[in-house]
Amino acid sequence: MELTCNRCHQTVEEGASYCPACGLPQLVFIDDDSLPGQSEPAGAPVRDADSIDWRYALRLILSLAIPAGILCSLLSPLGILGWLLMAAAAAWAVALYRRGRRPAWITLGAGARIGLATGVVGGWSAASATALSLYAMRFWLHEGQAFDGFWQGLVNQQMAMQSSSMSADPQAAALLKSILLSPEGRSGSVLFATAFLVVILVLFAMAGGALGARFLARSHRPEI
Repeated sequence: MELTCNRCHQTVEEGASYCPACGLPQLVFIDDDSLPGQSEPAGAPVRDADSIDWRYALRLILSLAIPAGILCSLLSPLGILGWLLMAAAAAWAVALYRRGRRPAWITLGAGARIGLATGVVGGWSAASATALSLYAMRFWLHEGQAFDGFWQGLVNQQMAMQSSSMSADPQAAALLKSILLSPEGRSGSVLFATAFLVVILVLFAMAGGALGARFLARSHRPEI
């Protein structure tokens, strides 16, 4: 029986993984008994390049994203170094994923989705590590007074910059200062900074996953 491509309807040889005309991945069934001495990695079925085996991918993501998130928290998570570290972790996860899959290349969208999952796990890990370190420094190491002094100085500096503006409202500035110096204001500011951290890490991880799918797997893509 002649096999044809579902996209361009050109003839495809039996056992071919890709269409020779348009490069569309083909569904190939291989009998394990016909390949003596060869074994595939566990959980590595033939699948479309845009689909993701999440059970396999999540094992890689957890092993990379959690340490990367903790390192981002230690290495100034709101700085460019932490963002690049998370992007590198996502690209590494994509590279490891495509090594154990068939076909051995994935699409840009699949890489971005793996990067998204890496960013969510890594961002959660970075936020948790940051919160734990702040709690330990305030309540276990008794450095709350130093934190309060640092925050008060930062708020005073910002208020001084705003008061130099001609359009600054003294009453509004005083109200804003009292809110920021309150316990609720400090907590809200920390939560906002944490949310900003997670969003930026997720975006950089998505970009890293997409770039990983683009550049790390391009050598395995069939030539058309």
